[in-house]
Amino acid sequence: HKPTYESMRKSLEAMKSHCLNNGVTDISMPRIGCGLDGLDWNKVSAILGEVFEDTDIKITVYTL
Repeated sequence: HKPTYESMRKSLEAMKSHCLNNGVTDISMPRIGCGLDGLDWNKVSAILGEVFEDTDIKITVYTL
């Protein structure tokens, strides 16, 4: 199934929890959900910022 913005938020919340519980301080990722899945990067980026805004986790997003 294709992701929705809601399922993307839930996945990112789970990732945040994992990072905080396991001492992860840096995340590198592509523009998740925005290729074949068809989500808009501006919306996904905003969700990513909202989910991780209260942490010191550094997120690097790569574009190929």
